[in-house]
Amino acid sequence: MAKITKVSPLAPERFPALPAIDGVQFATARAGVRYSGRTDVMLAVLDPGTAVAGVFTRSATRAAPVLDCQRKIGRPANGPAAILVNSGNANAFTGRHGEHSVAVVTGAVAQVTGIAEERVFTASTGVIGEPLPHERIVAKLAEMTSDLSAERLEDAARAIMTTDTFPKGSTAEVEIGGKTVTISGIAKGSGMIAPDMATMLVYIFTDAKAEQAALQETLVRLTDRTFNCITVDSDTSTSDSLLLCATGASGVDVTGDAGFERALEQVMLDLAYQVVRDGEGATKFVEIRVTGAASDADAKVHGLAIANSPLVKTAIAGEDPNWGRVVMAIGKSGAAADRDLLSIRFGEILVAEKGWVSPGYNEEEAATYMKGQDLVIAVDLGLGEGASTVWTCDLTHGYIEINADYRS
Repeated sequence: MAKITKVSPLAPERFPALPAIDGVQFATARAGVRYSGRTDVMLAVLDPGTAVAGVFTRSATRAAPVLDCQRKIGRPANGPAAILVNSGNANAFTGRHGEHSVAVVTGAVAQVTGIAEERVFTASTGVIGEPLPHERIVAKLAEMTSDLSAERLEDAARAIMTTDTFPKGSTAEVEIGGKTVTISGIAKGSGMIAPDMATMLVYIFTDAKAEQAALQETLVRLTDRTFNCITVDSDTSTSDSLLLCATGASGVDVTGDAGFERALEQVMLDLAYQVVRDGEGATKFVEIRVTGAASDADAKVHGLAIANSPLVKTAIAGEDPNWGRVVMAIGKSGAAADRDLLSIRFGEILVAEKGWVSPGYNEEEAATYMKGQDLVIAVDLGLGEGASTVWTCDLTHGYIEINADYRS
């Protein structure tokens, strides 16, 4: 296991107080999936009628649990549902053994809980290419089922961690028709972060009432401007999964409600930020704002090119205001750009414009700005109305240390 020695300097002060969501209960266990004495399995059991929406990695080497979940999303929400997640082993690139493990685990959860196997969703995170010791998980199911509680969302957040240095949680409430709807979510993610769907593992629960199809459409749309706009190291995981579960316990139908969508987006964006702030070895949280592009799509291409550039990221780590590397990233992105129209700012400092360094640029002032933990790099292409914002972190020697011995 990677030797994590301290919590990220960008971590929030504490795990938030997440209110219980009516209609869902949690339990965790130490199954010894990879390490003894570590909480590494979480079980969530959801009331009958819960709508489950999901988005998943589009990697060509998707893990067996991802493929199984994709087959099940969108089916009728007639009965209760369950989510089983393990850390330590990704059950990815494990061939038929991986498929067998998923079948054994989902079947065992169904037997112990009485929930139909078609409503049991699983996920695995950790080392790729090693068979999942599913018998260790199965052995803990009876214990977890008898220990279910609505108050254990923080425990669940800790159980799904791998190289994370802190558990991630977020919550929001919204008043609809005089009634309160609550949303609470947890996430794990630190490295192998360049989502092509959602991010890593994310589980969001709400007591809102919603039809699955409408919930799915909302989730996909909000994912594109939250989780799909973050990157730590440009690597898309084999296991990325995001499930959104609406238990309906509040009785409030949120279909098409703008207030609910804003609250849900707030939770999703907060969790996405936390993943970046826990980027392996990260010391800086960086927002890349791109405006004036030929289209929103082009703006996002430019933003990700800057955010994923090792040269840009190492300059940020070294607190070097090297705007030339930003110019390089724009030029290589493949999206439309004109050297003589673009401008670049570090925070409020105009560093370059019209194809050259800004006449009023002061490098000492920019170097001082780069010493901050939260940075903004703004680029205007001068071509149109397209805009996008992405979030990333710096690239330090800590990233190498963590990943060089990840399997040990």
